[in-house]
Amino acid sequence: MTDEEILLQYKIPASRDTAFKALVVKYQQRLYYHIRRMVLDHDDANDVLQNSFIKAWKGLENFREESQLYTWLYRIGTNECLTFLANKQKKFAFSLDDMENHLANKLSSDKYFDGNQMEMKLQKAILTLPEKQKLVFNLRYYDEMPYEEMSKVLGTSEGALKASYHHAVKKIEAFVKDND
Repeated sequence: MTDEEILLQYKIPASRDTAFKALVVKYQQRLYYHIRRMVLDHDDANDVLQNSFIKAWKGLENFREESQLYTWLYRIGTNECLTFLANKQKKFAFSLDDMENHLANKLSSDKYFDGNQMEMKLQKAILTLPEKQKLVFNLRYYDEMPYEEMSKVLGTSEGALKASYHHAVKKIEAFVKDND
């Protein structure tokens, strides 16, 4: 189903559940991997994904169709990730360095992570980035999201996003070089 068909079906009360199921099927995998790259842990990613779709269900009626549906879902997922990570940091009273180490250790022992050494090094490098640079890097590098779409998801100018991505790449390159 196209986004337009999903939205049209959603507006009909009798087909609302079917339309939402179609939305979940269409975007669940993409949104999961976006969330997973932010929270790293499989179980945490599933929890955040579920919360994201609950928020989408509650807000779909008010979706203004000014952006694409996946852009709106990515924004919800991104905000849920940031909230989850902030709550986790508060709950466990982690410093940023402790949080990075904790996430890196969880990733290393995660049975769902099948990355090689270079992928592990990349993930550890990404963990050292500030949240905004991490988010921008993930959206651009993994999701290949155009800056224009990213701007809508994050509510930031394209120029600022390009600068954040550039700085993130430089920091990752330095991390990889320093940790050979």
